Amino acid sequence: MVVVVLVAVPEVEVLVEVDLVEASEAVVSVVAVLLEDGKILYMRNLFYIALLLVLFSCNNKEENGTSENDQPYIVVLGIAQDAGYPQIACKKVCCQRVYDNPSNKRLVSSIALVDPISKESWVFDATPDFTEQTKILSKHLKEGKQLPQGIFLTHGHIGHYPGLMYLGREAMSADKMPVYAMPRMVDYLTNNGPWSQLVDLNNIELKPIQKDSIIVLNERISITPILVPHRDEFTETVGYLIKNNTKQALFIPDIDKWSKWDRNIVDYIKEVDIALLDATFFKNGEINRDMNEVPHPFAEESMQLFEGLSNKDKRKVYFIHFNHTNPLLIDGSDAQKSVINKGFNIAKQELIISF
Repeated sequence: MVVVVLVAVPEVEVLVEVDLVEASEAVVSVVAVLLEDGKILYMRNLFYIALLLVLFSCNNKEENGTSENDQPYIVVLGIAQDAGYPQIACKKVCCQRVYDNPSNKRLVSSIALVDPISKESWVFDATPDFTEQTKILSKHLKEGKQLPQGIFLTHGHIGHYPGLMYLGREAMSADKMPVYAMPRMVDYLTNNGPWSQLVDLNNIELKPIQKDSIIVLNERISITPILVPHRDEFTETVGYLIKNNTKQALFIPDIDKWSKWDRNIVDYIKEVDIALLDATFFKNGEINRDMNEVPHPFAEESMQLFEGLSNKDKRKVYFIHFNHTNPLLIDGSDAQKSVINKGFNIAKQELIISF
């Protein structure tokens, strides 16, 4: 790290850079020292000032024995709707841009929670892109580790659990990977092949959870499943409240409409520090079918609902889970500019969110 110290006296400015690479990876500190009597400090004294400032900064960040860099964080592993981006058999311009430039491809919506102190991690939803997403996650894990400590499932739609297949006999044949799921989801995986084979062969170990219960992962982190309305043909649907000491993140990648929920999303946004929320479609009429068949809160609707939030609360919101037709997938689009100009955020693949 380089600490920049500016010494200002009448008609004199002295700029000193002190290289303290091993002291911290914190941001550069800029300090102005004003001398009333006009005397110039010796260079050695400047170094001592810089050193004291670095130590003071480190002490502030290491209250309770942990530094800012030790705090758990979220990694966005994917941002697309269940079928991915591009979507199968799609001939539209929105998909053609990916065929023309494969770097525009986006993986199915999923996040990971990483604890730098315990070196543990957990993935939320096992998507069809699970293989690629665990590779992304491995960049944040200790050398040689490829898999999380566990998987939390939100529900039984096609983009949120089929990645479990890569844990099976035909793939890596995992040993009792913990999979946290609600009662109907547990029943679905236990009694329907091929998923039941994962259970029978101990490739996965199902961990039944209940709505509003608290799952303590370690001394810093706990998870609470929150029931949300979302068709629920095969299983119930949950979002997750992730607690890190006194900080909280909310992850709801799928919900029918905010108005159908028996809770107030605006109140949740005010209470948490981060909110990753369903924005499958940007606006009504986006696809050529009855959108009531696949209900989701349109991003335009959500922004209107959240309009009364303070700027600070708006900055907590990250929209995620985009259908292939959603212009929020396109960098620099008018839709993206609209979201940013209104004070909200758009989740990006491999984005790291500290909270």
